[in-house]
Amino acid sequence: MSDAAAIPQNETWILPSRGIVGMACLITAESAIFLIFVVAYLYYSGKSLTGPSPREVLELPIFTSICLFSSSATIHFATSALHRAARGATSLCLAATVLLGAIFLGGTANEWYHLMVYDHLTIQTNLFGTTFYSLVGLHASHVIVGLILLSLALVFSLSGSLTREHTSRLEVLALYWHFVDAVWIVVFTVVYIVGR
Repeated sequence: MSDAAAIPQNETWILPSRGIVGMACLITAESAIFLIFVVAYLYYSGKSLTGPSPREVLELPIFTSICLFSSSATIHFATSALHRAARGATSLCLAATVLLGAIFLGGTANEWYHLMVYDHLTIQTNLFGTTFYSLVGLHASHVIVGLILLSLALVFSLSGSLTREHTSRLEVLALYWHFVDAVWIVVFTVVYIVGR
């Protein structure tokens, strides 16, 4: 049997979404940047000549991490609801995603406030401070961008401008948000478990 006979002639090849391809390229580039920061954090871990050390000042951000991880589920449900043209469910799930992401970001801001004011750990204090704020700050900046985009999607959903035809665009945004969550798994592991 020849190879030509095995390929159905009525199937056409569909190009992947430009948005998905673009987001995949962005995620690849951003992953390389995060990798550099993670390696720097691990390399300089334990090399600070002065305190405070991670063991002395860091607490596990369990609650805020659960909120961020849960937001991956809510953005998935929002995308599924939009695909079914369920506007109310889409808006509700987008609002939950924004809320959970904002709780995570608020927890990060509260942690930084406590570290700076009470523990006197700044980016200039020691190597730990420099690498900690750089790595966690890089992640927080990605959360901020995601929250801005999710908030815009929520506004469009509430106004009725986000329709089933926009599902692919919301899927691209959801891909970015899943990336932010996946990066947090790495950052959490490196900073709060391995680095302590």
